[in-house]
Formats: sequence, structure tokens, C-alpha cells
Amino acid sequence: MTSWLLAGGGTAGHVNPLLAVADAIRRRRPEDSVAVLGTAEGLEARLVPARGYELITIPRLPFPRRPNRAALSFGPAFARTVSGIAETLRERGIDGVVGFGGYAAAPAYLAARRARVDLALHEANAKPGMANRLGARLTEAVGVAFAGTPLPHATVVGMPLRREIETLDRQASRPQALELFGLDPDRPVLLVTGGSLGARRINGTVHAAAPAILEAGWSILHIVGGRSEVEDPKLPGYRMLEYCDRMDLALAAADFAVSRAGAATVSELAALGIPAVYVPYPVGNGEQRFNARGLVDAGGGILVDDAEFQPAFVQSTVLPLLRDPERRQAMAAAAARTGVRDGADRMVDLLLATR
Repeated sequence: MTSWLLAGGGTAGHVNPLLAVADAIRRRRPEDSVAVLGTAEGLEARLVPARGYELITIPRLPFPRRPNRAALSFGPAFARTVSGIAETLRERGIDGVVGFGGYAAAPAYLAARRARVDLALHEANAKPGMANRLGARLTEAVGVAFAGTPLPHATVVGMPLRREIETLDRQASRPQALELFGLDPDRPVLLVTGGSLGARRINGTVHAAAPAILEAGWSILHIVGGRSEVEDPKLPGYRMLEYCDRMDLALAAADFAVSRAGAATVSELAALGIPAVYVPYPVGNGEQRFNARGLVDAGGGILVDDAEFQPAFVQSTVLPLLRDPERRQAMAAAAARTGVRDGADRMVDLLLATR
């Protein structure tokens, strides 16, 4: 029996891979114990207990990026947190710590080293975050979702996916998906999504171009997110949702996609062989462009800057693709060749091989 502590959280990009790996450990090694280290403020506070895992919380300690009063107190608070985690590791007899980035990861990495506990980590983005850049210096068990991720000891395992995506049979699930979303079974489906909060540029452009897309013989499944500024035009064949609780069925329905390029989204579309136009989020450290680069270079997608994704781009580039089934089929095959469906199991294999 092995006792694992999985550390990470804050956002879905950290929590979902963590839970996928936790589930894979539980499925393959039911005698093992799994607990999760996170914060009370992150998404893990809701999702981890709901999945049946114990959540051990630590203070949320953002790394200070400028000298101020918070920076002065960060060092002592961080040191106390590392000491507390190390004590927890010893008291609970933890055999392995696995980090996924986020606020809980960096102190967990240092605590594992202090307590002499085996350490592994997974990096979901092609451009790694600060915590995992630190952690990768402390272990040779480094799993990454994308080839070329600049971390020492990186092994490409792919993205640990949610079980419902990992096992999805798109063809078998398509009739249920089309019925759920009220879409015509005789028309191909364009899936449009900008994430849970939506993407203003994607929403506005697809909304404006919807009549032309529908005229080309397609249906549109448009997930606009929680901050959308567009209204449902109530056009036949156009289905607008604020949120989608069944993304597995949305993906089962999709023949083509327009999307942001978050690591999970890129990985899911690739794993399922869905060609796409990727519109990376234009703010931040640019990781979304790196996430999509390998897939695009392989021919499984098209990359376009947020500012350039305008109705004119839909007219000049997207509509010709939607009218060209042979090219879409080639893109789908290229996407599937780069995709990984068993990332969670590959990550568990890495954990077990390095213990």
C-alpha cells in the first residue's frame, strides 16, 4: 500500500488533471490512499471533497511580485507552511507527493524534499508555471502534457483527462448529444467555446458571422460563458448556452471547433480528433499560443491572434474549411495523431516507475 498526497489547485487547469490522476490511482490501486493538499479558496475546496477525497488545506500564499508589506511577511509565512506540510508528511506516513502547480504546489515540493519523500509533478501548459519550474529541479519524475515543455527531466505523458472524455465514444454518443442540444442530425456542428467566463472576441465574431455559417449548412453550438455580451439571435440551427454541464456531449456533437487554447481544451480536442481554430487568450504570459503550437504544426488546427479573429477571417478562412470535408478529415486525423487519451494512466506509470 502506498500513501499519496496530491498537491495543487486554484483553477480548473490545476484541479482537473489532479483529480484525473487521483481517480486513476484509485482505479488501478484501490489499496492505496490518496489525499489532496490545496487551499480553502481555490476550486479544489469544492471539487475535491465532492469527488470523495480528503482535502488538507494550507494558506493561500501568492508569490509577491513587488516589494511591499506583503512581501516582507511572505518569507516567514512560506517557511511556516513548508514546515507544517513536512510535519504532515511524516505524521501520515506519506510515500509520494505529486504536484500539479498552483499555490499549494511549491511549498509541497520543498516539504517533500525536507521530509525525504518521493516527489513527482505534472505540468499541463507548454510554458510552465513558477511552482513547477522550481519542482522540476528537485525530482526526475516530471510529466508534461506537451512535447517541448522546457523543464528538466520532462517526460511527455499527455494531459490527464476527465474519465468521461477519456472514454468518450463520439460516434455512439452523437445521437444523444444532438437530441440534448436540439440540433439537426443532418447538419454538421460547429462548437464554439471560450471557457467558463467566455471570450468576448470569439463570441462577438461568431455571433456576427452566424448567418453565413448557418447558410453554409452547419449548426452552431455556442457556449458563451458567464460574462457574455451577445444575445441569442434565435436563428434556426443556432444553439446558445451560457454554461454547459455536459461538455462530453458537446464534444460528441462537434465536427469542428472554435476555441481558446487552454491546455485542457487543446488536449481534449486533440484526443478526440476534433479539428479547430484556436484563438489564444491575449493576456498573460502567452502560454495558450504555446499549448496549441504542436497541434497546429502537425496540421490539426489553425492558430489566429485574438485581434485578427474578425468576421472577415471567418469569411476568408473558416467558411472555406467548413465547405471542405476532405480538408477537415485530414485535420481531424492530424489532431488525433497528436492527441493522448490515456494521460492519467501514463502519469501513474511514471509515478510507479520512479518510486
